[in-house]
Amino acid sequence: MQPEMYAYKCTACGHLHHPAHFVCVQCGSREFEQAVLAGEGTLLTYTRVYNLPEGYMKPFIAFGIVEFPNGLRAAGQMGTDELRLGMKVRAEVGVVKEGVGQDFYGFIFHKAE
Repeated sequence: MQPEMYAYKCTACGHLHHPAHFVCVQCGSREFEQAVLAGEGTLLTYTRVYNLPEGYMKPFIAFGIVEFPNGLRAAGQMGTDELRLGMKVRAEVGVVKEGVGQDFYGFIFHKAE
């Protein structure tokens, strides 16, 4: 089964939150429903980290902030080295760090076709 990332939609006003909030920042409600975060978005900004912890076999890892069509923004790891502000990316959920006995999942953004 493919893991998924979620936004949380306020059942009172429809405002989306990511990550989860206990109280809606728009109306103060405490009731939310899950909404799957997936699909395409726009790369707003990015950075590359070159000083990686021991165990990484890459020269750098790139991270970006992406805006989805619904206006929600999320951060994640970039799955491409060809980065350009405003480019269209496709959000997937994958292993961003392998752990001992437990893998850690998050967004990986790939260049949209």
